[in-house]
Amino acid sequence: MSSAAGSVLHLAKYYPPARGGMEIHVQTLARAQARAGMRVTVLCVNHLGEDGAERTHAGLGFTPEVVGEDEGVRVVRLSRWANLARLDLAPGVAAALARERGGMELMHVHAPNPLMALGLAPLLGDQPFIVTHHSDVVRQRVLGRLFAPMEGWLYGRARLVLATSAAYAAASPLLRRQGERVEVVPLGMELSPFLHPGAGVLEEAAKWETRLPGPRWLFVGRLVSYKGAEVALEALRHVDGALLMVGSGPERPRLERLADGMGLSERVHFLGQVGDEALAALYRCATALWFPSVTRAEAFGQAQVEAMASTCPVLNTAIPGSGVPWVSPDGETGFTVPVGDGRALASAAGRLVAEPSLRRRFAEEGPRRAVRLFGARAMLEGTSRAYARALGRPGHGA
Repeated sequence: MSSAAGSVLHLAKYYPPARGGMEIHVQTLARAQARAGMRVTVLCVNHLGEDGAERTHAGLGFTPEVVGEDEGVRVVRLSRWANLARLDLAPGVAAALARERGGMELMHVHAPNPLMALGLAPLLGDQPFIVTHHSDVVRQRVLGRLFAPMEGWLYGRARLVLATSAAYAAASPLLRRQGERVEVVPLGMELSPFLHPGAGVLEEAAKWETRLPGPRWLFVGRLVSYKGAEVALEALRHVDGALLMVGSGPERPRLERLADGMGLSERVHFLGQVGDEALAALYRCATALWFPSVTRAEAFGQAQVEAMASTCPVLNTAIPGSGVPWVSPDGETGFTVPVGDGRALASAAGRLVAEPSLRRRFAEEGPRRAVRLFGARAMLEGTSRAYARALGRPGHGA
């Protein structure tokens, strides 16, 4: 497949091994573009300290600048001095942007991203760029108000704004203001590790099944407030089985105390960050993925795609104006329950246990939907068409 642009600079927050929906998306897209023959650079913040420990949520966590390569993608990880109210302080961002944008046909900003927006402000000129809108700023109201003028300026200057779902594009006030410059390009993933797990993954899944013979409920996500982990804990009070929680974040100590206070300590397993094969094994052995996010800060939910590709049903929430219930539709690849309703989540989980044929149907449909809509190739083709439009090259792309 030819590309509408020969070179692109992605401006991201972090990059794997940092885990998160935006991080996985940027890596998947950048690698696919590199394989297609493009010159690709990702500029982001380094989330690891000099000792290799994660500093993503550390207020005064210094990280060094590191330049590396990832399957043909040049990755520039900027030094960060601190993180205040989820805003990274990286004094070198403007100089790095001025240096890295040279010779690039297009810049691709992944937002919300206050640091990169501030760094771009004095530099843009006529250089074309597009924005992928991953989420509105929902809970961080003070930061949202402070960032709103810069965000409006950034989106207003973009050649094109990409939304991850039609539902989110219709509900977001910021996206609605962009009018016809908005295009929907769903997030895509490299699905092979989930569709075709290796022997080691299957062996690890079998070990979990032996260790925890009852229903195994899985939660995957950063431990932050909008992910609704406390809803999962409430649901566990009303259903049998164990809850395997994958992810790290500032909410973990509170959630551990909450689980202990609910008398659930023996049934909740806080696993922290896990490797790719370990994660694939957990999806394979899980009775279902619980995805109980509670606000529109959750715009898409890539863990749902991973689960569907792994034949794991999804129990998600009906977040108004979010793409979450579209990614895994109610009654097709799992169930959708009301937001914040732990009893409803437990009831849906109970149905999967009581009706094995229903769970099998969801498990069979999941991979089909994942491949059809959320594979890396589909995303690359959609992005290529968007680049063609942004650069005034209609018809060039997929």
